[in-house]
Amino acid sequence: MVGIQNFQRTERSDGLANVLAIGTANPPNIIEQSTFADYYFRVTNSEHKVELKEKFRRVCARTTVKKRYTYVTEDVLKENPNMIPYKAPSLDVRQEIVISAVPNLGKEAAEKALDEWGRPRSEITHLIFCAMVGVDMPGADYQLLNLLNLKPNVKRSMFYQLGCYAGGTVLRLAKDIAENNKNARILVVCAEVMALTFRGPEEAHFDNLIGQAIFGDGAAALVIGADPIENVEKPVFELASASQVVLPDSDGAVEGHLIESGLTFHLLNKLPNIVAKNLEMSLAEVFEPLGISDWDELFYIVHPGGPAILDKAEEQLKLKEGKLRATRHVLSEFGNMSSATVLFIMDEMRRRSAEEKKGTTGEGREWGVLFGLGPGLTMEMVMLRSVAL
Repeated sequence: MVGIQNFQRTERSDGLANVLAIGTANPPNIIEQSTFADYYFRVTNSEHKVELKEKFRRVCARTTVKKRYTYVTEDVLKENPNMIPYKAPSLDVRQEIVISAVPNLGKEAAEKALDEWGRPRSEITHLIFCAMVGVDMPGADYQLLNLLNLKPNVKRSMFYQLGCYAGGTVLRLAKDIAENNKNARILVVCAEVMALTFRGPEEAHFDNLIGQAIFGDGAAALVIGADPIENVEKPVFELASASQVVLPDSDGAVEGHLIESGLTFHLLNKLPNIVAKNLEMSLAEVFEPLGISDWDELFYIVHPGGPAILDKAEEQLKLKEGKLRATRHVLSEFGNMSSATVLFIMDEMRRRSAEEKKGTTGEGREWGVLFGLGPGLTMEMVMLRSVAL
């Protein structure tokens, strides 16, 4: 027994997991938010719904999104007209699109992360893949293994339909793997393609219009490992701790349902308030033992489910203006890309920090937090330590 215990200790890493590289990717087709209402009602043959179109135009403006990226073009809709009516059976054609698009978009992001990491691909020991859509067997993880020519004995984990909180989930799982498997190097990929959610407008289903106004397609990839090789690997953020919780009194706040016509979303108006009132308690539990109770001392990566969530979070935590600027920038330029969004924000934060010579990847702050928020209402919280630039 003693021998086994000693063996187990030698198989664990000495230090905490680190993000060692980041890559992101988007499809080539751009949605310009300023003209999207006109486009959307035209391609869905709904221009006669004048009042609804005006409501939708206001929704688009309130999102604060300027542009997004998508696989669903007008040509795709002409080839697949069943994707347009709100409840027309269309799961087959939607699946055909995403089963191909998800691993290929993931590959594009992963190639960038692997290039930045700079080590041989043979050193990747684990693959974690997350996608809200495209359930298939073998899954997107298997497809990506072949697309990247990774070793066949890479240990794979595939997660479908977790939703927007999953950007935090994959970090939590990668941390556990990295710290309990010496020399492990984990490729983490979140690829989101919203072809399953596109459909025409219905007055009775306003949640659908909110989704049409804010969701975009994108993929992000990270390489994660503990005990970085000095002067070879370049850490970006240290993953200090990670947790998950279902927020109280949140039944039905965010739901997604896969039906014959694709994936539908359902949201409650009280969602921003539920999130905001739980943030401070979660922060206090983790950061007060470090002597931090002024929340302006932290940097923030918050899943932008919408601007109302960000506004309420700033108000509840009494944050100074600009604390969520990296989050707001990604929402503006890419929309809500579900699980990939927080990883895009992480990349944007380290880019801005270097550009503005802030001293660390966390905008000059040592400690920060990442919040993933999604169906449940589930919240993932990852405590981050920034790395000197």
